[in-house]
Amino acid sequence: MGLLSAYLARLCGLQVVIFDRSDGPLEVGRADALNARTLQLFEIAGLFGQLYPQGKPCNTSSVWANGGFVSRQSHWWESLEGCLHKHFLMLGQSFVEKLLDEKLSQLGCPVKRRTEITSLQLSETGCEVVTSAGETIAARYLIGADGSRSWVREHLEIPFSLVRPQIIWAVMDGVLETDFPKVPEIIVFQNETSDVAWIPREGNLDRFYVRFDSHDFTFEQALQKIEKAVQPHSIRFQKVVWFSQFSVKESVAAHYSVAHRAFLAGDACHVHSVNGGQGLNTGLADAFNLIWKLHWVINHGADPALLATYEGERKPVAQSVIESSGELVRATKFSEQGSHAQDYVKIVEKRAGNITGMGIGYGQGGLEGSRFHDFEFLHQGIGQLTRAYSCLSYTKFSLFLFGEVESEPMLPDCCQGIGLGQQTPEGLTSEYLGKAILVRPDGYIQAVAPLHQAQQLVARLPGNSLGA
Repeated sequence: MGLLSAYLARLCGLQVVIFDRSDGPLEVGRADALNARTLQLFEIAGLFGQLYPQGKPCNTSSVWANGGFVSRQSHWWESLEGCLHKHFLMLGQSFVEKLLDEKLSQLGCPVKRRTEITSLQLSETGCEVVTSAGETIAARYLIGADGSRSWVREHLEIPFSLVRPQIIWAVMDGVLETDFPKVPEIIVFQNETSDVAWIPREGNLDRFYVRFDSHDFTFEQALQKIEKAVQPHSIRFQKVVWFSQFSVKESVAAHYSVAHRAFLAGDACHVHSVNGGQGLNTGLADAFNLIWKLHWVINHGADPALLATYEGERKPVAQSVIESSGELVRATKFSEQGSHAQDYVKIVEKRAGNITGMGIGYGQGGLEGSRFHDFEFLHQGIGQLTRAYSCLSYTKFSLFLFGEVESEPMLPDCCQGIGLGQQTPEGLTSEYLGKAILVRPDGYIQAVAPLHQAQQLVARLPGNSLGA
């Protein structure tokens, strides 16, 4: 989250210094999937083209029991509206980190590695940090994206009460040799409980999650559970790339910022089970939500009160993610009917809005605050077919006009206008027709008005200035 925050800030022309105690980008392990909403956000930020070819699309889940196939389902993906890539992209977190590390170097902002913050002071005008390298840095804002054991969060004394449901997972990545009839899908195995899940990964890798009830287990014991789950088929690891264990912890920080000067993002402000693949995706969305707001306050004179909406919008999302992942992880262990795997899949369907990322919104209903849909249309400005999300810019707002207007609205440089005329693109929701829709840099709808009131939407831009 720190790398993405820094990259987005540089896109917006902000000066950034980023410290990381690690030696370099992640090499193996951790998160394993980017959801559909993250793919849309990466398209806005210009990262999609380099990441997508490296991953493996996956939108199906299956249940197996006693060596036999039970069911396969993907309808919660297929039914998504306004979405081109209706799937997870199975791709390790290391690929994202390495690309961002490379981009930051190209933008003249290389990560300062093997460096930690040892002192932090906040004031009304900014913050000052001292690092383990002896540097003193003064800045207007600070973002603590320093993980679940966040030094920034603890230093700022932000409460972070943990719930531990006593569920432990082994996770192992490797190259397999097996006669199991596998396809690139997520498999949940039903035995006495549902304690083994098989996750496809990029290239020739596969991942297994194996549930235990204590930390006292070995690799061989985890492998035994896997072998039991796939019986009567055989399985062997030709190569193990990563093996680790983690206990499920659940928490949301009491506050996401202090004095709107120091902010938390990612695991520093929310932790939960990996079930549902929402950890990395939720943290990335934190960065997309926060940085454009900082950009607007710093570069466009927006009211600093805009920064308060970061917590107001993202904290409820974190709470809903904990509910989703918590229900999923508990279903692997507890089931009234003994149908753990089938129960798990039903919960995935119920919680699809979180899991795909496409159900996340910031409004109270209606279009304002909802995710802007993607669709293909004939771009009048360039005279060729294009897609809405290829037009969005993280450094600007976008005003879409769904119909003819008598005169084009006057827009500041920080807002681009995109007209569709009389087009009704296939798959376009009828709610957009005849309206002017102002879209935020992070792809959510800021404001909506009838076409003849399009000019009035300029007043809904943060900063509210044609000269911005």
